Amino acid sequence: MNPKIEKLIKLFAKLPRVGSRGGQRIALALLQDKTGRGTALANAIIDAIENIAPCPCCGILTDCGVGTCEICRDTSRANGQLCIVRDLADVWTLEKSSVFHGRYHIIGGLLSGASGTLPQDLNISNLSERISNEKISEIIFALPNTVEGKTTQHYIMSVIGGACGVTFSELASGVPLGGDLDYLDDGTLTLAFGGRKSL
Repeated sequence: MNPKIEKLIKLFAKLPRVGSRGGQRIALALLQDKTGRGTALANAIIDAIENIAPCPCCGILTDCGVGTCEICRDTSRANGQLCIVRDLADVWTLEKSSVFHGRYHIIGGLLSGASGTLPQDLNISNLSERISNEKISEIIFALPNTVEGKTTQHYIMSVIGGACGVTFSELASGVPLGGDLDYLDDGTLTLAFGGRKSL
């Protein structure tokens, strides 16, 4: 196999949920395409890498040079609720369902001894400052219903403590053990948010 093609396949294979067989299919499809999709994809990737960065406040990916993201700038979302999620995919899932109308905070992972993720690897250093500055009254945990998710949730609660009288809640019924948000339908998310329980 041509080493350049092999390198391309290996790079695609490293993407989440792709694998070696999927990487091979993607690489061949792009290389054999005559419409210019490969070049368009390469240019779009370069453009995104050069011009997209995490919001300094919440971690949502946004355009460089605009300061905070659109959600953080939206004054109608300053309702005192802050939803803590693992990654941007969780934000997209919740936004698609229209079940939450407050602001988000992406922590960027979960505490895990197996993967070596430590507290300093999480985006939580500015949480206490956000609670104070944005007058947060409720923190809603929308983390996976796993051991790692619960461990991370308890750690964050211990770090924040009872800062400014904030209350903590988590998603209720409908989120299965081991479940991720992006696998849940809108109805299940609505029930989980509506029936969230205090911690």
